[in-house]
Amino acid sequence: MTALVLFGSFVFFLLLTVPIGISLGLASLVTILYADVTSVEYLAQSLVQSTDSFPLMAVPFFILAGEIMGKGGISERLFKLANVFVGNFTGGFAMAAVLTCMFFAAISGSGPATVAAVGGIMIPAMVGYGYDKKFATAVVVAAGALGIIIPPSIPMVIYGVSGSVSIGDMFIAGIIPGVLIGAVMMGWSYIYSKKNNYKGNGEKFTFKRALSGINEAKWAIFIPILILGGIYGGIFTPTEAAVVAVVYAAIISIFVYKELTFKTFPKVLKDAALTSATILIIIGTANAFGRILTMEQIPRLVADSLLSISSNPLVILLLINLLLLFVGMFMDTVAAIIILVPILLPIAINIGIDPIHFGIIMIVNLAIGFITPPVGVNLFVGSGISGLSIESLAKATIPFFVAMILSLTVITVIPGVSLFLVEFFK
Repeated sequence: MTALVLFGSFVFFLLLTVPIGISLGLASLVTILYADVTSVEYLAQSLVQSTDSFPLMAVPFFILAGEIMGKGGISERLFKLANVFVGNFTGGFAMAAVLTCMFFAAISGSGPATVAAVGGIMIPAMVGYGYDKKFATAVVVAAGALGIIIPPSIPMVIYGVSGSVSIGDMFIAGIIPGVLIGAVMMGWSYIYSKKNNYKGNGEKFTFKRALSGINEAKWAIFIPILILGGIYGGIFTPTEAAVVAVVYAAIISIFVYKELTFKTFPKVLKDAALTSATILIIIGTANAFGRILTMEQIPRLVADSLLSISSNPLVILLLINLLLLFVGMFMDTVAAIIILVPILLPIAINIGIDPIHFGIIMIVNLAIGFITPPVGVNLFVGSGISGLSIESLAKATIPFFVAMILSLTVITVIPGVSLFLVEFFK
């Protein structure tokens, strides 16, 4: 009955369109008052204690770094570089959009930020070259989901903290899955463009153009090398890497690219602060929500239920994937990770699944949630940029949804896709 009150009140507040962080907190409060599972003071303590973590400090710094880079002219230079390599192919602009999202994902760590930064440039450009607006927007919306799969990734930091898993290993493990999904999306973009006769830009690839594009975007390209190289080289922790990324991005955006000024910088700080506050509130309230679940032994009940169905690891992973895909349709990524990791990770470990591999499976599932209604955040960002309705945009992203599901299947069945680089660098 306590679990029913907890989940029932949570769903009730969501239906009232109460923000998810507040809904989690109110649901926890209602349950505490109803069942007296703990004290009301615990809820306030949870808001502080759950966010009082050195690894979690990486989250606001990566958000700030992404804001700086999104408004600092970096996305435009990344697009020019991507266009050099794939722009001449059939559907070159669509493939360049995916490649630009992959580049920017390796900088921002956020799906919606990737859509906002790349979509503002790519969607009007593709429409100008004769692409259907629905397809042009769907490409960016779907590829923007790579923002949390290709490192650095804010949800990977949350998963690492929640599951006591190496954040550095999670970052490395996300590279091949991210590239795989990006390649599949580019493949579909080529097929669709071939069918609709979307030509390339007519500019053949030359080493001179490539070197020119690399030179123009070199400061942006160096950011993921700096972050991952620094972490795996033992120079700094993921949290320190996030701080380094902020300083580096600010220097490049203000003094090198000169797209940001000291006058506009306070707005960047404000936007980053608002996003960080939202996420940290979700972390605090989701932690309290998860603790109540643990007190009511919900994780053990879920584990027993899954294991009673089958002991086959692939069957269990299939069921977990279905659960995560469903949750991703309705719940914020950060909240889902904090609530579900204590429930699902022990099950995965019990059936012999590597925690890093499981983490990537979880992140990819929740990334798919960015493009699935009713709470597909990337859909809302793309709709705001293009002016298309959520319904029409959701339909246009269906082929990309299928592409991501196929990629998820490969990632789930073949652990080496996630673990190869982790083992290689050990």
